[in-house]
Amino acid sequence: MITYALIFAIACYSAALIFNLYRVIKSPGVTDRVLALDTMAVNAIAMIVLFGIWEGTALFFEASVLYAMTGFVATVAFAKFILRGDIIE
Repeated sequence: MITYALIFAIACYSAALIFNLYRVIKSPGVTDRVLALDTMAVNAIAMIVLFGIWEGTALFFEASVLYAMTGFVATVAFAKFILRGDIIE
């Protein structure tokens, strides 16, 4: 039963990644693109965790934590760039 739930969850998150990619390409403003990229990072983290559950190893959970930290720093850098025009002061 868990296999079917994992397949369904992977399919849903894959569809969400595709919709977010469309939003990154076709959005009207920069802020919408940053939000779509942040949402893509969250969806990618969920996909990594689901794949870790599928494989039954804890290595993917550590990778998801590293990817979450990287995604957070990237989102903060994008937001700072939008607000001030430069990242390093």
